[in-house]
Amino acid sequence: MIPRYSRPEMVAIWSPETKFKIWYEIEAHACEAMANIGVIPRENADAVWKAKDVEFDVARIDEIEAVTKHDVIAFLTHLAEHVGSDEARFVHQGMTSSDVLDTCFNVQLVRAADILITDAEKLLAALKRRAHEHKMTVRIGRSHGIHAEPTTMGLTFARFYAEMDRNLARLKTARAEIATGAISGAVGTFANIDPQVEEYVCAQLGLEAEPISTQVIPRDRHAAFFAALGVVGSSIENVATEIRHMQRTEVLEAEEFFSKGQKGSSAMPHKRNPVLTENLTGLARLVRMAVVPAMENVALWHERDISHSSVERNIGPDTTITLDFALARLTMVVENLVIYPDNMLANMNKFRGLVMSQRVLLALTQAGVSREDSYKLVQRNAMKVWEEGKDFKTELLADDDVLAALSAEEIEEKFDLGYHTKHVDTIFKRVFGE
Repeated sequence: MIPRYSRPEMVAIWSPETKFKIWYEIEAHACEAMANIGVIPRENADAVWKAKDVEFDVARIDEIEAVTKHDVIAFLTHLAEHVGSDEARFVHQGMTSSDVLDTCFNVQLVRAADILITDAEKLLAALKRRAHEHKMTVRIGRSHGIHAEPTTMGLTFARFYAEMDRNLARLKTARAEIATGAISGAVGTFANIDPQVEEYVCAQLGLEAEPISTQVIPRDRHAAFFAALGVVGSSIENVATEIRHMQRTEVLEAEEFFSKGQKGSSAMPHKRNPVLTENLTGLARLVRMAVVPAMENVALWHERDISHSSVERNIGPDTTITLDFALARLTMVVENLVIYPDNMLANMNKFRGLVMSQRVLLALTQAGVSREDSYKLVQRNAMKVWEEGKDFKTELLADDDVLAALSAEEIEEKFDLGYHTKHVDTIFKRVFGE
């Protein structure tokens, strides 16, 4: 991923230096495990650990790979240059390249998941704070983009919190599912390496031993991991889309913070655009882009092929780096989002009480009028608001058929905003458990 959409901590996980360090740890732990069970001499295992502080030369490994055309062999050759060829002769014994590659990849995905989980927790904290801040800030709810009934800005933040809380659970599940390793040798039979070695290496790396691998760790695990990331990306877009709508000039119920010195347009000095949330919408597409290739990686030929390899070398770093950046950016947007309660109230009253139509409809049915007739009575007055700019309550109070069922006081009462917020506390208890 390009630096513009990257943060250093996540990028570091995917650096060649980190990768080779993990490869080294896998090989060193495997030697130690083999020494523990008497398969190789202890002094050879100890010799491998002498390289624990070595900064592996990426350029040198690339130079060797240019000849060998094999990245793991290139690394092992370079490791032997540090350890000594005789001392390193038991390195990688009974193992196959996928033991190193797959176990390392899962270590990297686990570390990436830990960052993403922290990111999600920070976003949840921001959403919770803003939800409580605007718990009773009334705004109009919309369906199909059209005014529906009153809700609150607090409920808007609360529903995003609940969605992101589910995403946090998904990330934790994804982390658990991907936290396996395999040191099972060619085609996964342990013919040339003891299963105890796998168990030891995985324990040292914070992984579980894969119950059954072929020559690779099963890719349904990775498909589930990237699918979870895709859902998180979609939720980010969900929040971003709402903010983009609220910032439209005709709406202006909220907007991204516009800092001193910021410019909105090279041509139009008046512009203040929702560029951050538009950016998040695009980044969400990149995150979801990994899902289908990860799904297609599940079906490999027999015990293995490498059709998955080129995919994962791209989607591993790109997707986690992008999602990390997106979660951090959305947190910043939520924390600094400027809310305009007066505009919310003005928008709700733009159609002069029309949004209270359901209350009047229900009151008429409770007064003995059939639902069909009640609907007709309310709709004919509502259409005058749409088409003639009338005031809804005024028209109802002038309609003899409505007055035959409801008193003027009863009609007036149906325009009380408090009616629509009476269960906000109940919803907040469900969402936040408070």
